[in-house]
Amino acid sequence: MRARLSDIAQQAEVSEATVSRVLNDRPGVAPETRQAVLTALDVLGYERPARLRKRSAGLVGLVVPELENPIFPAFAQVIESTLAQSGFTPVLCTQTPGGVTEDEYVEMLLDRQVSGIVFVSGLHADTAANHDRYRALIARPLPVVMINGYAPGIAAPFVSCDDREATELAVAHLVALGHRRIGLITGPDRFVPVQRRVAGFRTAMPRLAGVPESELAELAELSLFGVEGGEAAAGRLIERGVTGIVCGSDLMALGAIRAARQRGLSVPADISVVGYDDSPLMAFTDPPLTTMRQPVAAMAVAAVRALVDEINGHAAPHSEYIFRPELVVRGSTAVVRQPGATAAPGGDPQRQHPTTSTIAIPA
Repeated sequence: MRARLSDIAQQAEVSEATVSRVLNDRPGVAPETRQAVLTALDVLGYERPARLRKRSAGLVGLVVPELENPIFPAFAQVIESTLAQSGFTPVLCTQTPGGVTEDEYVEMLLDRQVSGIVFVSGLHADTAANHDRYRALIARPLPVVMINGYAPGIAAPFVSCDDREATELAVAHLVALGHRRIGLITGPDRFVPVQRRVAGFRTAMPRLAGVPESELAELAELSLFGVEGGEAAAGRLIERGVTGIVCGSDLMALGAIRAARQRGLSVPADISVVGYDDSPLMAFTDPPLTTMRQPVAAMAVAAVRALVDEINGHAAPHSEYIFRPELVVRGSTAVVRQPGATAAPGGDPQRQHPTTSTIAIPA
């Protein structure tokens, strides 16, 4: 036990005496210090003494569309951790093609008498879906919070990344590198985030790249989300002579890179590609992906806090909280190649982009 006490004390950055007081549930320890010790127990894999185990405040459903796109596990991890810190037990519900639907998951969660539900990129983001399903939940009443997507007339908190601003910043980055023939790849236009990205593209291209609105239709490709959808859409844009591509997800961006390479083109020497999400491992792709980073941790924590407030009877504002994205510059974007220039073996002699950096949109 002596060794374990020292391990816990080192992890929590407190004295062993303080650890002993917390484990024996004795007074005289500040709440934040007590929490640091309990967190150290969890991190090190030690079981909390029975007297310190919190009784669950209740179950909370977490409905996500899939886990193949790494951005959704990233949201789930932060949401589940934040819920646990508030005493709630998360119940993860993952949809798969041909599997359990969102409505079926909701029925299962209601049978388990959940205290609330968090929806990530659910049917609330689909303008073709019937949103009365959410109004019925709120009328029960059951607290709900929705991430990435907005539906008017629903009395609930919404948490979103600024998709319009993200697209405008991605276009501005490519324009700064000399690109003018820039394409957009994103998902089906019935989704609210897609509509916002298209709107940002239509605003940014005439203003920043000098492209007339009459040419924008051929520069925007709507496809299925995922690598395959990105690959197919990028192939069509490459045939139209684009030198830069802004994508609606990191997976679509990986598909765009594959399409370029299948045509004997190099990324970024011939084609620059910008993703969206900055999901895990994008810094380790070949080339490392320049992308728009969603502030996943901040968005997830805000969603959980709003839900917990609703559960505790302190109604959170029923409006949309918009979070600003960040442009993360890596190796998939570079200065546009001038006509007649040739690439040197292993790269482009004209390539002049900065080392990996993060550029935040000004508040």
